[in-house]
Amino acid sequence: MDENHLQVAMKAARAGAAELMSRRDDRVVREKAPKDLVTDADLASQKAVRAILMDAFAGYAFVGEEEGENEPLESVRNGDVDAPPCWVVDPLDGTVNYVHRLQSFAVSIGLFERGRMRLGVILDPVTDELFTAIDGQGAFCNGKPIRSSGCSDLSDGLVACSFPAGVKSNDVEVERFLKVLERCRSLRRLGSCALNLCYVAAGRLDSYWATSVASWDAAAGIVIAREAGATVTAYDGSSVDDWLPKFCVSGSDKLHRTMIDLLSR
Repeated sequence: MDENHLQVAMKAARAGAAELMSRRDDRVVREKAPKDLVTDADLASQKAVRAILMDAFAGYAFVGEEEGENEPLESVRNGDVDAPPCWVVDPLDGTVNYVHRLQSFAVSIGLFERGRMRLGVILDPVTDELFTAIDGQGAFCNGKPIRSSGCSDLSDGLVACSFPAGVKSNDVEVERFLKVLERCRSLRRLGSCALNLCYVAAGRLDSYWATSVASWDAAAGIVIAREAGATVTAYDGSSVDDWLPKFCVSGSDKLHRTMIDLLSR
């Protein structure tokens, strides 16, 4: 990955964000599934993002949340040497917040190549914070370097989590929530996986876990968090599967070990 990829992804993110903001007060909402919303803004944003990315890199693959482009090519998923790089896009991460006119939503663009997410761009259209990272080159917010918090004690930690749509009281995720809640300083559900990962990268959150998100939710944010020095694994401590991301990310190795112990038992 190089600066050209980053510049194109940044341009695409801004085009998607413009579509979101132009429709924020006049959007059409429907349910894809019970309690799982989609708007005309999601669709317009993905169309704008896709057009810019694929015009610049016509031979690349594309995975996005909308329009039925949800699955990567088998060669991409397997990390085959001859597989094309693959853009992984969430045109509106935090749809429920967006629908209710709350903050905490974003455009997220990741790039997967040779078995690994290599680039991440996440734009918060409300605050105009642009989080970026290229594999091996550090993480940035609006061009300034960011680092994870280094918090080592969960009792000092501000933690976030994501729940699936339609979660029930007897869901294992609620059990995990309660385990962490009684140990940490405070626990949040902010509504955007992409921004949660950026906030861990920037040291605003100390840890975050999600076991029900999709590849496009986490793709860019995992690169940004990793490049900011955060520890990222699957929630049970194994390696993260970029295409089925059930993960935990923490601001230090010590805090991460505590989180993994709570989440996996």
